[in-house]
Amino acid sequence: MISIKNLSFAFKKNKPLFKDLSLQMETSKIYGLFGLNGAGKTTLLNHITGMLFPAEGECTVNGVTARERSPQMLSDLFLIPEQFDLPSMTGTQYTEIHAPFYPTFDEALFESVIDEFKVDITSKLQELSYGQRKKFLIAFALATNTRVLLMDEPTNGLDIPAKSQFRRIVASLDYSNRCIVISTHQVRDLGAMIDQVSVIKNGEIVFNHGLDAIQKNLSFKKIPADSETDYIYGEEALGSVHAVFRAGAVNEHASEELDMELLFNAIISQTNNIQEEFKTVSV
Repeated sequence: MISIKNLSFAFKKNKPLFKDLSLQMETSKIYGLFGLNGAGKTTLLNHITGMLFPAEGECTVNGVTARERSPQMLSDLFLIPEQFDLPSMTGTQYTEIHAPFYPTFDEALFESVIDEFKVDITSKLQELSYGQRKKFLIAFALATNTRVLLMDEPTNGLDIPAKSQFRRIVASLDYSNRCIVISTHQVRDLGAMIDQVSVIKNGEIVFNHGLDAIQKNLSFKKIPADSETDYIYGEEALGSVHAVFRAGAVNEHASEELDMELLFNAIISQTNNIQEEFKTVSV
């Protein structure tokens, strides 16, 4: 579906942002593309859409070279950018003009999401608040039914109820033939939606595993701060430590649910130790 092989890239003469980066993304999964600010998440999405060209390596989408930006590829791919502008027209006009570019556009789904978000598509888009414009763009993106859907910080600008609506809507989608990539540093907001965790650090994909593999190889547990139990990574708060353990390391009680934010912090802070636990795990 998305194939990135040995990709290297730098902005002008700056230090390379990516060096020999490789990543495969398949259908029927929602990928969480995580990384610190400046790690290159948006830049990687722009390579997938063909808006940036690698210095070395290649990126293909559904077998088509991304940098060619062929109509075949673009009609089956949609990106919700973090920063966006919408034209001075109504939502209805926008949809009438742009929906025909996507052969699988689902009008019923679009109307359903618009109703859920309570967006007035008879108003000019530029007259709507930023949050309402973002909801409109999300509704349109979901309705395109493209096999590849990229979302860069999709919940930025949404209030708490709208974030809950977004999670509920995406969770209800049939993505059996879709590859959905959500790029964010807001791991707490979107972690529960993710099927596979992909983390960028220092220009490389340092982690790329599904939830089953994560739960098989790691345990998550809150223990007393004075406990002598050995763990891979921990965060102390109010006399307790929220910790990531090797699977089976905590025997007193069952492991707690996967904490995506804690996992992300562990991957960033203890990259080599986390990688060691997944050496024999295929992605």
